[in-house]
Amino acid sequence: MTRIESAIVGLAGLALVSACERSSRPADELLALTSAARLAQLELRIPELMDSAGVTGLSIAVTTDSGVVWSRGFGVADSADKPVSETSVFEAASLSKPVFAHAVLQLVDQGLIDLDTPIADFYEYEDIAHDERHRQLTPRMVLTHSPGFPNWRPRGGQLTINFDPGSEFSYSGEGFVYLQRAVMALMGEPLDQLARRLVFDPFGMTSSSYLWQESFDNVVALPHRSDGETLRKNKPRAGTGNAAASLHTTAPDYARFVLAVMNGARLSDSTAAAMLRPQIVVDSGVTWGLGIGLQDNAYGSGFWHWGDNSGYKAYVIAYPEHGVGVVWFTNSENGQSILESMLSLTVGGEHPAAAWLDYEQYDSPTRAVREELAQAIEDDGVESALSLYQDMKIALNVAEYPDASNPYDSLGEAHLAAGDTARAIENYQRSVELDPDNTNGAAVLERLRGR
Repeated sequence: MTRIESAIVGLAGLALVSACERSSRPADELLALTSAARLAQLELRIPELMDSAGVTGLSIAVTTDSGVVWSRGFGVADSADKPVSETSVFEAASLSKPVFAHAVLQLVDQGLIDLDTPIADFYEYEDIAHDERHRQLTPRMVLTHSPGFPNWRPRGGQLTINFDPGSEFSYSGEGFVYLQRAVMALMGEPLDQLARRLVFDPFGMTSSSYLWQESFDNVVALPHRSDGETLRKNKPRAGTGNAAASLHTTAPDYARFVLAVMNGARLSDSTAAAMLRPQIVVDSGVTWGLGIGLQDNAYGSGFWHWGDNSGYKAYVIAYPEHGVGVVWFTNSENGQSILESMLSLTVGGEHPAAAWLDYEQYDSPTRAVREELAQAIEDDGVESALSLYQDMKIALNVAEYPDASNPYDSLGEAHLAAGDTARAIENYQRSVELDPDNTNGAAVLERLRGR
């Protein structure tokens, strides 16, 4: 089969099968993540999924409200093909934020911080002193991503407040850095020491830190580009760490934190409830609590967060009402391309949070087109790639509009040009069935059958 024939047939099938698979789970499917059958399925399917998507390594842990029940490592950690294990250390990226938020909420319960007292009352931050609105910013606004900051300021640029504080959601790492500085100044304690005292040690997170530890050298999963090449590992040794992004941890360690959040550990009942109560609307079915994302679906309310650093991607989802949660880390730029498939394999159901994130999935037709065209350019040149692109457009139209006559007519023409008479007849016949007035298709079909 030629490249064009393969692309036409394979791409159309990919689009249709993917759509079918993603809608096959009933909305009321019971959570069965901890069942022996589901865990056995994960052992088999995760490596297959990683291979299909080009994900280098992955570590996963499952917890119930009584403890971590399962954890595994898959793939490789470095260029020497050292295997990923459940003790492999990954960058948690933005999964750093809920851990810091939990520490802040403990300080709230201790009466040391008030969620609605302006931060400027106890800490002056020169980076935003130019905007008088900074005096309105509160810890609650930071934890709900509504202080008006961008995610990150331009390199070398000024930090700005882009809308009235508290008026809308806008995800911001800068906000967490601001609150981190204020808390450190108030407590006279560096971030990692604070987190160790309030979170890591109490919850048994023995392999977690906001700063690089020498013990990580032999267990770190190194970051990888989308093509599998190893990236340089950032090791935050100096300074205080970054509450928004520098946490290093293992999947079982983070699962212990998830367990603590589900059980409201070390928080008063009212504060634990407030952490998981919608504070601000993000999107349809998606809200934000105090430091963590929330979503509603057929299972009820769940909390979630994602991580996205260079060469590291992560995700956590848990349902306190059902007492089950899962977290996974990857050391690959392709890590979020398996997000929807991993959610389907683990907890199942529909996920408005994943829809809001809108990561391109490894099996998306768009991605398949891009990769196929890139390979065609490399193998056969631009002219061949342009011809392939035109045929791919036809195949995608058939997948997108299965009840329309014209795409089948065009696909029949493409198969005919590729020399595949049988598939040409099949598609012309479908076109005529959908549109009996397609006289041209009928004439071609009659001529082909006459052969």
